Amino acid sequence: MTGRIVLTSDHTAIALRQAIAAHAAAQGWEVVDIGPTTPESTPYPEHGAAAARRVASGDCRFGIVLCGTGQGIMMAANKVKGVRCGACSDTFSARMIRRHNDANMLALGARVVGEGLALDIVDAFLAAPFDGGRHAPRVEMIKALEA
Repeated sequence: MTGRIVLTSDHTAIALRQAIAAHAAAQGWEVVDIGPTTPESTPYPEHGAAAARRVASGDCRFGIVLCGTGQGIMMAANKVKGVRCGACSDTFSARMIRRHNDANMLALGARVVGEGLALDIVDAFLAAPFDGGRHAPRVEMIKALEA
């Protein structure tokens, strides 16, 4: 599977984000990296929301967002209508948020996972399809909460 994905982070996760961007691009994904690029402290809510808006608008198929734990930037992304973002630190969870929840964004913690595991998590997330079936009504219930 390929397509267009957006990546962003706060200042704590620049190096990991850039490694993920290069990895995804090498696999044929069109990567939109919206920064930041300098190590000065930067607010993760702004970055998470900016990436989420790109996914919600359809500009990008998926989003990958990073901060120290992955939790704060995930919370910010989930405030954008149309986004289902999960923070993962293992490949099983990354695969399952796609298969069962039709997640369109993945959050990672740069202080939680190393580069090798992060790339495996990204691969699991990007490769997994939404299973639909019995999971579809539950995803619709999640969508209905946004109203």
